[in-house]
Amino acid sequence: MDTHASLMIFQAICFLGFSLWLSIALINNLHAFSSSVAAVGATMAMAPLRQPPVIDFPLLARALSSPTLHRLVLVVIVLLQAMAALAAWAGCYELLLGGDPDAARAWLNLALSAALAFLFGMLLGGLWFGYWIRQEGLQLTHLVLVIWVLLNFLVLNLRWD
Repeated sequence: MDTHASLMIFQAICFLGFSLWLSIALINNLHAFSSSVAAVGATMAMAPLRQPPVIDFPLLARALSSPTLHRLVLVVIVLLQAMAALAAWAGCYELLLGGDPDAARAWLNLALSAALAFLFGMLLGGLWFGYWIRQEGLQLTHLVLVIWVLLNFLVLNLRWD
C-alpha cells in the first residue's frame, strides 16, 4: 500500500466518523427537541447558578428566561448541524465514490465550518451566560469538539506530497 492510499483511508475514517457524529447529534436534537430547548434554556437563564449554594454575581443580569428565545437558539444550532451533516456526507461521497478530491475537500471544509460555527455559538453563549462556573464539563466538551474540528481541518487540508 502506498502513502496516498493509506492517507485516503485515514481521511475517510476521520470524516465518516465526523459525519456519523454530526448526524447523531442532529437526530438527538430533533428527537428530543423539547429536552434540548430546556437544556439551552437552563444555561441561558443561568439556572445552575441559582441552585444552592447560590452564586450571586453581576453577570446574573444577563440571564434570559424566554422559552421562545431558547427555542430560536436551538433552531439555529439545529440548522447549522443539518448543514454540517449534509455537507459532510456529500464530502464523504466525493471522497469515497466521486473520485474528485477537490470537491470532497470543498464539501468537508464547508461541514467543518458549519460545525465550528455552532460550536463557537455554544462556547460564546456559554461564556456570556457564565457556564464555566457550574457547567465546566459542558464547556470542556465544547472546547474538545472545537479541537477535534480543527484537527480534522488539518487532516483534510495539509498536503503530504
